[in-house]
Amino acid sequence: MQNPEIPSDPVADLVDVLNLERVSETEFVGRTQWMPHGRVFGGQVLAQSLTAATLTVPEHRLVHSLHSYFLRPGDVSKKINFSVEILRDGRSFSARRVHAIQDDKPIFSMIASFQDLDSGLEHQDQMPEGLPEPESLPSAQDLLGSIEHPAAKYWSTARPFDVRHIEPAIYLRPAKVQVAKQMLWFKAFSALPDSTLVQSAALAYASDYSILEPILRKHQLSWAVPGLSSASLDHAMWFHRPAKVDQWLLYVQDSPSAQGGRGLSFGKIFSQSGELVASVAQEGMLRVPTSST
Repeated sequence: MQNPEIPSDPVADLVDVLNLERVSETEFVGRTQWMPHGRVFGGQVLAQSLTAATLTVPEHRLVHSLHSYFLRPGDVSKKINFSVEILRDGRSFSARRVHAIQDDKPIFSMIASFQDLDSGLEHQDQMPEGLPEPESLPSAQDLLGSIEHPAAKYWSTARPFDVRHIEPAIYLRPAKVQVAKQMLWFKAFSALPDSTLVQSAALAYASDYSILEPILRKHQLSWAVPGLSSASLDHAMWFHRPAKVDQWLLYVQDSPSAQGGRGLSFGKIFSQSGELVASVAQEGMLRVPTSST
């Protein structure tokens, strides 16, 4: 029997959670998604905040960057209020600040910038070559579907994205090779609305998956280490080119440093045809029991 907290259609649930209730021109309310640890998934509040900001910007202006901080754990049993501040509307660019609020306290803060479509200089990093096709790799359902544990059930059935690691996943066991990098394919399990707003918000949502894993790989740790505590602290993202998030995307990740209970990771997201569609940076808290280090 399916856990009643796990949606029967996770992609439809994602679209629904991005469908914010508009209270005023700059105020919105959104629901939360269930998580086994009771805290709101960072990618959810990030995607909802981007949605709220986008709804206050002219449709022809697209997000090109965002910079955000996770301030407090969100409560999955409560709705979130989103307050948008209009910082600037210029001839080509718009800027917005968003606060996500529960119990009259901000849990998340973001500034995003939007730009009219324009032409200019073009170059990009090249996508790695010789990679296995995503369909040839095991899914989270293949790896975790038979395990009776709330986290395993969430990872294998509740997430709206099919995530397939190129190196062996570290859900349960540490990496055999001690390197601070990894690559994975991901896409929504089914079609998303053909909307730039939804596609960009969904990409932001998925960008929070696995971004801290290169840090764990470097120290040969897995998510199953007893007592492991992790949390996103900040998240920055640059949107370079349009992306279809219901088609396979490659996420190339690496971590240059970890110290003081924190670790930094960078990510590049490519389309399957080789276009660099986004870049990501995140610092997270990672606390590991002394006996595991």
